[in-house]
Parts: sequence; structure tokens; C-alpha cells
Amino acid sequence: MTDYFSLLNEPRRPWLEPEALKQKFLELSANVHPDRVHHLGEAERAGAQERSTRLNAAYQCLRQPKDRLRHLLELEIGALPKDIQRVPSDLMDLSLEVGGACREADALLEQKSKATSALLKVQFFERGQEQIELLQALQQKIDVHLYTLTHALRALDAEWTAVPDPGKRADLIQRLEELYRLLSYFSRWTAQTGERIAQLAF
Repeated sequence: MTDYFSLLNEPRRPWLEPEALKQKFLELSANVHPDRVHHLGEAERAGAQERSTRLNAAYQCLRQPKDRLRHLLELEIGALPKDIQRVPSDLMDLSLEVGGACREADALLEQKSKATSALLKVQFFERGQEQIELLQALQQKIDVHLYTLTHALRALDAEWTAVPDPGKRADLIQRLEELYRLLSYFSRWTAQTGERIAQLAF
């Protein structure tokens, strides 16, 4: 398995500063940019293209907290973290709210697709705007949770770097898995609501 942290010359840790990571990626990518290797032989150009592809994959993974934690856990425990399908009880209300809003949006989108008269299309547009506002309010709730999780992740990162011996990180690994699962829920809900907003806007 490719260690994306190593590929981008970053320490293997839960938190990476987004702007610093971006700068590191841009610097490393510049060395294999087509403009810099166009004068080389075919094999060297192909090697540069492959390295560019791997650097891009590493950056795309490490820039997203959920994907970064998944990769870190896979490197640390030698396997993918187990997915738990049960939503934590304290998030059940939000889960039901997101599910209900998405079902309402889907039903509205289906009705809208069958509308033929201009009057009906205007009515569906107005109802769509109301649904968009509801979904945006849900996204704001999700953003509050994500903000809290970001702070928890940064705090865990400080503990992680204070325990350099991987053999003594069992408790931190467990907490990292929990944060990964929470980020997975919120990322999925953000994608679901965002997709409906985009569909309703047209």
C-alpha cells in the first residue's frame, strides 16, 4: 500500500494544515509538470506522469479529513477501519431529519419531471425553493457538527504527536476510528443534501 504521507513528505498524523499541504503538493508536482519534462525521453516522461498521478491521488486523499483518517488508520492497523452502520443515538434525530428531507426532495423532483404546463413548472419552482431552504438549514446544522469535529481532531493530533511510540497509541487509535466514523456520517449527509440542492436549483 502506498503511504501518501510519505509521498508528500508529511508526517503520519491525524491533522495537516490545509494550506501547507497544498503548497507541498504544488512544489512536488512542479518537478514532474509536463513543461519541465517535455525534453526528456519517453520513459522519463512516462515516469513523471506516473509520479504526478500518484502525487495527485495522495493530495486528494490527505486534504479531506475523513479520507486522511481512513488512510492513517489503514497504515496504523494494517486494515481498513470497520464500517458501523448504526448511527449513534445522539445523531439519530439529525439522521432522520436528513433522510426525510431527502425523500421529500426526491418526491418533488419526480413530480417536477412530469410537469408539462408552465403554471405547474412555476409552482414546482416555488416549492423547490422552499425545499432548498430546508436543505440549506440542515447543511448549517451539519456544518456546526463538522466544526466541532475539526476541533476534536486537532486536539487528538496534539496527543498523537506527544506519543511518538506507535505501540502506545491504542487509545488514540480507538478515538481516531470514532472520529472517522462521525466524519463519514456527516460527509455522507453533506453530499446527500448538496446533491438535492443542486438538482432542485434547475
